[in-house]
Amino acid sequence: MLQLEELKLEFENLKSQIKDLSEAIGINNVDEKLKILEKKSAQPDFWDDIKNSNKILQKISELKNKQQKYYKLLSLYNDTNVLIDLAKEEKDENLLEEIQNNLNLIKTNIEEQRLETLLNGEYDSRNAILTFHAGAGGTEAQDWVEMLYRMYCRWGESHKFKVKTLDYLDGEEAGFKSVSILMEGKNAYGYLKSEAGVHRLVRISPFDSSGRRHTSFASIEVMPEIDDDFDVEISPDDIKMDVFRASGAGGQHVNKTSSAVRLTHIPTGIIVSCQNERSQHQNREVALKMLKSKLIEIKEREHLEKIEDIKGDQKDIAWGSQIRSYIFMPYTLVKDHRTNFEIGNVNAVMDGEIDDFINAYLRYLNSK
Repeated sequence: MLQLEELKLEFENLKSQIKDLSEAIGINNVDEKLKILEKKSAQPDFWDDIKNSNKILQKISELKNKQQKYYKLLSLYNDTNVLIDLAKEEKDENLLEEIQNNLNLIKTNIEEQRLETLLNGEYDSRNAILTFHAGAGGTEAQDWVEMLYRMYCRWGESHKFKVKTLDYLDGEEAGFKSVSILMEGKNAYGYLKSEAGVHRLVRISPFDSSGRRHTSFASIEVMPEIDDDFDVEISPDDIKMDVFRASGAGGQHVNKTSSAVRLTHIPTGIIVSCQNERSQHQNREVALKMLKSKLIEIKEREHLEKIEDIKGDQKDIAWGSQIRSYIFMPYTLVKDHRTNFEIGNVNAVMDGEIDDFINAYLRYLNSK
């Protein structure tokens, strides 16, 4: 059977890719580390230091996840080998479709795990905080912010991430002037850090009665969520706190009290705010976490030794060069200007199908 021979050749070509993946993951090292940590967790005094114990358990979970993914892939590869031998012996063409499906799944898994090996930054495994800002252009730009907000929420939901809106400022007629969300999930920051920058929209504006084409801009800031494990020293004297009533519909509580909190870091001019928690205290805690995350992100990006080295007003730090264009008219195209990767199905992208852009950027970073 000619088709079986072609599938067998495709199968053989995957062998070297799995071997390369094993080396990239360092699977033997993963196995050894896991044994050591599990031995520690079984010690009678393991829970004497709860903070350290939780760190060890989190590391065990990460290593187990990596280990299980790789061995599941290896098992699928071996099962497919058995299917190929069976199809050859029995001359059973009914197995060809199952073999092809398995090969496609193996290739997808190899690519996913290979990309995960590129997420080796200090904060890549953490949750991500995304903040969207409308550029010049009034209602059109504010509507563009809401479109992007929806796009990333859809992406997060498709990856089983928990998406939580932290703060927002409604647009005058439509959309948002700004909005912040927390994306909770493994490697959320590692994947989404590629999305920081200016996003450009070209379309026929629904807000223009003359039906003219408009160009709008919005910026996205992406920060890793920093928890209490990170010791970030910020002097209370460097923080100015303002309270205000939350905007939007809040039922019986949210917009009846001044529970929303805005924090300004005086040395840098960085401003963060939160309004979606139930109390002023909770909003302040979330806002402080956002501020620490923002300072850490700037420190890492600017290659600074310490937080105190951040100088000047950083409020417009995300407004760098345009990273991606979304064109609805006169043709449909989404193009990333850093990697030159492009897709013609703009509607699918706006529904959250941005993995190809993220993966292209990760490969681009790794090749630099």
